[in-house]
Amino acid sequence: MRYRVLRPPYCYRWAVLLSALVVAVTATVSMFHSAEGAPSPAPVAAAQAMAEAPAAAPEPAGLVRHTARTGKFVALTFDDGPDPVYTPQILDALSRAGAVATFCMIGANVTRHPELVRAVLAHGMRLCDHTVSHDEDLDKRTEQRVTAEIAGCWSDLQVAADADVPVSYFRAPGGSWSDVMREVTAREGMKPLSWSVDSRDWTLPGTAQIVTTVQQTVQPGAVVLLHDGGGKRAQTVEALGVLLPWLVAQGYQFDVPG
Repeated sequence: MRYRVLRPPYCYRWAVLLSALVVAVTATVSMFHSAEGAPSPAPVAAAQAMAEAPAAAPEPAGLVRHTARTGKFVALTFDDGPDPVYTPQILDALSRAGAVATFCMIGANVTRHPELVRAVLAHGMRLCDHTVSHDEDLDKRTEQRVTAEIAGCWSDLQVAADADVPVSYFRAPGGSWSDVMREVTAREGMKPLSWSVDSRDWTLPGTAQIVTTVQQTVQPGAVVLLHDGGGKRAQTVEALGVLLPWLVAQGYQFDVPG
């Protein structure tokens, strides 16, 4: 009798314990699957950040970045002149190497030193329009302002040369282009000139660094960006003393942009 009285409570307790254990295991498994199936918040946030990040603006197509001729040619270009100190030195260095180059001139400097425009032409070099004032925000200006800057520099070059001279190229200040700038360039009968090698001489990194940058990045057909104005260009002049004979020794010939 005592056994019969005590048995039901113990069975009940074991049943309760077993049920609790089943519930706990079921809850744990459910939580595990829920956590396993749920997406990680970090990738979602990362994907969202990537989706929201602005895409890099593509470079405008159709800019001239190669030499006119194919093969082992290089086109040297000089910006922001003419300068009464550095332009004559660069012309002398180019003449000694038998090299042709393109000078991208600023109208304000052209009107101050018209004799240097004539000197550049007398040495067989080419001219490039680089605007009247070198406004690096020209890509944000109106068509009227863009036309004044581009056509104005072209006129300054004609007056300085005291002759009808070809100006085959226009180069945007800072390399910043807009559709309006390209349309005006075409309308004025010029090609939009860019570059494929930036010597970074404008940062004044030292003569050796200018030489190294060009030597490591130049390839057949390259258009090299250098400067004869816009600041102190003694490093550029010294670098040319190394680069010009090095380019010749490497089998390069000098050309104009395509």
